[in-house]
Amino acid sequence: MVITSNNIYNITYENTKINYEKLTIIINNFLSSNKLIITDIDQIYVNRGPGSFAGVRNSLSVVKAFHVAKNIDYYCYSLDDFGKEEDVSYENIPNLCNKFKIKKNLINPIYIS
Repeated sequence: MVITSNNIYNITYENTKINYEKLTIIINNFLSSNKLIITDIDQIYVNRGPGSFAGVRNSLSVVKAFHVAKNIDYYCYSLDDFGKEEDVSYENIPNLCNKFKIKKNLINPIYIS
């Protein structure tokens, strides 16, 4: 999902192992299809789990690469971080990360055991 001051763009994909291998291609195609480029993004919010080891690590690795290559700040959250908050929609994640003081550029993954 990309949230701008004017629009919200989102995409979903079925969770398959092959998507892990082509995650950056999926992201690039998503941005291109919405006439966006990676430098338009100044913050990334990524769900750090719980999830499978491969899925969580792959997502976090791609986000960390964007941070290193393009200096894009990221926030790694878990829905559990927001307690009993009522509005936990993806569109509200930036506000919730701010409200619950989620630290930027910190990775603390949660894996399903």
